[in-house]
Amino acid sequence: MTTLITGGSKCGKSRLAEQLLDNCENKFYIATMRPFGEEAFAAIERHRKIRAGKGFVTIEKYTDIHEINVPENSAVLLECMANLCANEMFRNEEICDPTELIMRCIQHLQICAETLVIVTNNVGSDGIDYCEKTNKYIEFMGRLNAIVSAISDNVVECVYGVPVVLKGKL
Repeated sequence: MTTLITGGSKCGKSRLAEQLLDNCENKFYIATMRPFGEEAFAAIERHRKIRAGKGFVTIEKYTDIHEINVPENSAVLLECMANLCANEMFRNEEICDPTELIMRCIQHLQICAETLVIVTNNVGSDGIDYCEKTNKYIEFMGRLNAIVSAISDNVVECVYGVPVVLKGKL
């Protein structure tokens, strides 16, 4: 079963994702945030403290998620697709479309894991025109979110800490 959780910044997506896996055994947390800058280090530390004692095995992997092998019947939390998209998109000097690679990664995780929860971000809805690189990122994220929502059993948007089910059920 695959669940996609979306929403704005600091709206409770991670908390909901972890709660969905509370009763699961053999839990893996795939952390994709590259640790650079004070804000990133603070966010990473906050997430580590929040999930401490919850039974997650943390795998820090910023690109090439398809290389991760988790045991069958495991529960996997991918946190988060927006970071993964940026990491893959900007891994070389030229901007590349990471959609196909990330979809391969997600399909790999779907095969391995009994339960997959993917956290993503709602980007591009503010109506602001950004520089070319940011606009490309927003385009790729929009495409990824649409494709992943289509192949997910459940899609949930967190709005001010309240989960709103858009597809399936919690």
